Amino acid sequence: MKKIMLIGRTSCGKTTLTQKLMNEEVKYKKTQAVSYKSRIIDTPGEYVENKIYYKSLLVLSADAKIIILVQSAIDGATLFPPKFSTMFSKKEVIGLVTKIDLEGADIERSKRFLLEAGATEVFTIGLNDKKGLEAIKKRLVMNES
Repeated sequence: MKKIMLIGRTSCGKTTLTQKLMNEEVKYKKTQAVSYKSRIIDTPGEYVENKIYYKSLLVLSADAKIIILVQSAIDGATLFPPKFSTMFSKKEVIGLVTKIDLEGADIERSKRFLLEAGATEVFTIGLNDKKGLEAIKKRLVMNES
């Protein structure tokens, strides 16, 4: 798997995704600081919620091959401004819509948010969504170098 960095608001599913990708038991854990697990950089939600931390995101991204913007399908708004991806020059930026299996999920709205932020492609996943998990895993090993 290529080294990735996950960015998204608090409680959007970044840590759960990390646990799923690492084949770990899913347990809720608020990420208080940047977490490194194997080839995954899990950033706290505050890093996108407070623009003052954008420079930190930029520094952290230096070690990642792929930036994944994570957007919950039950969140009616986004924190990713249009063309947010352009701050990560020469990095692949993809999107991931989480929580697609929850009541009130609006997958198309969330995809639109991510595409407007500059994601080149968007994946979807629910908590027990084996198909979605396999799709993102497959994407992360494509053309691995």
